[in-house]
Amino acid sequence: MAYEDILYDTENGVATITINRPDKLNAFRGQTVEEMIDALQDAGWDKSIGVVVITGAGDRAFSSGGDQSLDNKSTEGYGSRRGTIGIPIEELQGLIRDIPKPVIAKVRGYAIGGGNVIATVCDLTIASETAIFGQVGPSMGSVDPGYGTAYLARIVGEKKAREIWYMCRQYTAREALDIGLANTVVPDRDLDAEVAQWCADLMDRSPTALAIAKRSFNIDTDHIKGIGAMGFEALKLYYATEESKEGGRAFQERRKPEFRKYQV
Repeated sequence: MAYEDILYDTENGVATITINRPDKLNAFRGQTVEEMIDALQDAGWDKSIGVVVITGAGDRAFSSGGDQSLDNKSTEGYGSRRGTIGIPIEELQGLIRDIPKPVIAKVRGYAIGGGNVIATVCDLTIASETAIFGQVGPSMGSVDPGYGTAYLARIVGEKKAREIWYMCRQYTAREALDIGLANTVVPDRDLDAEVAQWCADLMDRSPTALAIAKRSFNIDTDHIKGIGAMGFEALKLYYATEESKEGGRAFQERRKPEFRKYQV
């Protein structure tokens, strides 16, 4: 597959997938997600690869989530024919969990919305002090069911997860570390070296033992995949409502959304 939206590199047993849309704060469209899926499939089953790193191009953002500059939240808007909501984000999330090797989120700048969910789903998250984490869904007429909500609660606890989604606040890298969204935080100048060291250490571990450990961790939360599947079906219906569309309109018009005006 020829990549346009991502960069894919392999070196010393480490596969690095870089969302390469820095002008959009590495927001993803359907094509971006499909390319990431293709790269993960390649890295996930290549026995020469021991670790996968997901990151964003530039220093402003890991990813700001779904591209809100597109016309609408639909198959046509996101430019994909796959996925319940017109973008195969649930397939990407599942694949991050399913490949039998550790996946590291290397976070600089904003990890917001869907970008925050990707970092959450990764096995490990290593962040620069510049990193900012948070959700925007309910402020944009959107939500991420399943891993974005139920799995998040497993990581940070019910109360904090509800705060993250209900309040749509932003959290510094240190705050993310304190609540369990990140494994470690380092100065920006040290981020590449820190991730490289974690990858080198993982390459020294038994790949079969790591795969079994990952499967074992996943068993406890695999039911969330079913929750997500049901949730995305509901989300598809929600995206067709004027209430949800108001979020995109308000974003484009740079104004405060009036969701309650369209509440069903």
